[in-house]
Amino acid sequence: MPTVNQLFRSKTRRRVLKKKSKTPGLFKNPQKKAICIKVYTVKPKKPNSAQRKVARVQIFQNKYALTAYIPGEGHTLQQYSIVLLQGGRIKDLPGVRYKIIRGKFDLVGVRYRLRARSRYGTKKWRFTLKKFNRFLC
Repeated sequence: MPTVNQLFRSKTRRRVLKKKSKTPGLFKNPQKKAICIKVYTVKPKKPNSAQRKVARVQIFQNKYALTAYIPGEGHTLQQYSIVLLQGGRIKDLPGVRYKIIRGKFDLVGVRYRLRARSRYGTKKWRFTLKKFNRFLC
């Protein structure tokens, strides 16, 4: 016959811990619509050095504010721009666990992007050699 302590201990072993969400701001959704509060740059952790573009955004549904990374080269975001968020942390920026989706709402896609276009919201760019030379000059 088990003692009271043994019974109690076995229950704690059987208890399944709930997995903590890595993106609590999305509230179990794949994407959320948000509005930019502030657009600024941040320096990454050592040993990297750059100016990473980030935005402080506020989710429309529940006024939840968080920091999101702006991927790609160049952007047109300003205060009060409407964006679409997705999960995904940036390793060298502490506290940044969200990315902004390019090519949706006010954030346009990256211009002249030839590879990995779907990540940067770029349409298929059909060009002739004349147009391409003009771009390079």
